[in-house]
Amino acid sequence: MLVLSRKKNESIVINDDITIVVVEIRGGKVRLGVEAPKEVPVHRREVFDAIRRDETAAENKAANRSESGGDA
Repeated sequence: MLVLSRKKNESIVINDDITIVVVEIRGGKVRLGVEAPKEVPVHRREVFDAIRRDETAAENKAANRSESGGDA
């Protein structure tokens, strides 16, 4: 893992087309702004994990339906 120190209004660039900016630092929280192409999904980790769980559950359900030979 790369660990960087940044101050308010400083940024990092990923792969020429994604920029992460430190918008605000208040107490124990940092607000970040993310600029990325529309086709690049950007989620908080807990949202990303929920999306993956939902996708996995849907895939498992579809696999179980096809194994049972019908719409269960």
